[in-house]
Formats: sequence, C-alpha cells, structure tokens
Amino acid sequence: MIGVLVVDDDVHVARINAAYVAKVPGFRVVATAHSTAEALAALAEHPVDLVLLDHYLPDENGLAAVRELRARGHQCDVIMVTAARDVATVQAAMRHGALQYVVKPFNFAGLRAKLEAYATLRTALEGGGEAEQAEVDRIFGTLAAGTVAPDLPKGHSPTTAELVR
Repeated sequence: MIGVLVVDDDVHVARINAAYVAKVPGFRVVATAHSTAEALAALAEHPVDLVLLDHYLPDENGLAAVRELRARGHQCDVIMVTAARDVATVQAAMRHGALQYVVKPFNFAGLRAKLEAYATLRTALEGGGEAEQAEVDRIFGTLAAGTVAPDLPKGHSPTTAELVR
C-alpha cells in the first residue's frame, strides 16, 4: 500500500481529497494536515510515500514546505494539488521535485489517473539496478501517461464520460 499524506488548508477539501485517494486501489491515507507545521509533524510520526500538497497554506506556501521536508531528510514523493495556476509556481514546483501538478478544481478521474501513473512509476523503479535509455524513457514517460486526456466526441466532457462509465 502506498501511504499518502493529504495537505490542504481547507478542511473540507482535504477530506474530499482523502476520500478520493481512499477510492484508488493500492493507496491509503496515512494522515491529513492543514498547514506546513502539521504536515511536518505528520511526516515525523508516520511513514509516508506520497504527499498531496496544496500550495496555499496558512504558515508557508507549498514550495517552502517541500524545501523544509527535504531539509529534514524526508524523501517522500510530492504531487502538488492546488489552485495556483501561475507558470512561475508550476515551474518552481518542478524544480523542487514535484512529480505531478494537479490544478483545482479537478474530478476524481483526473486525480485517479495521476495516482495510477504514480503507482506504475513506483513499480517500474522497484528492483533498482541499471537502466538502458529505453527503460529510462519508459520510466519518465510513465508520469506523462497520467496526463493524457481521452479523445471525446464534440459536446462531451471528461466529467460526463466518467458518469457514464
């Protein structure tokens, strides 16, 4: 099971995100936090593989939170889940090592795709060893697989397609 820490300043949004995570096989929510301080305390108490991290937190922004968790030696992966849409923040998240970036609002299918791509990446990295260029390309491409939008007929939205499924 992949242990997830959900960090969002809005208690209701954190609860929804945690419910989404719980619906994806292979994932479990270890804890939720509503500030950088709470997130760091949760990381000190629980083994966490993945942090779903909002950028807008009351004490520090998400990028500062990532810097702090790295400074404290936490090597968990990070997916930003935020309403921050400016390119500078997206670029900084990439530079700080965020594996994915999910812009709010989003639906369950969108988050599920990101989580499933993350699980596939973890599986690809198990076993260690060395990788030839083709394997490296496949590993890096795994995360991109979670970003491809399905081709839908004119007038259909991803939300409607998910409801029909």
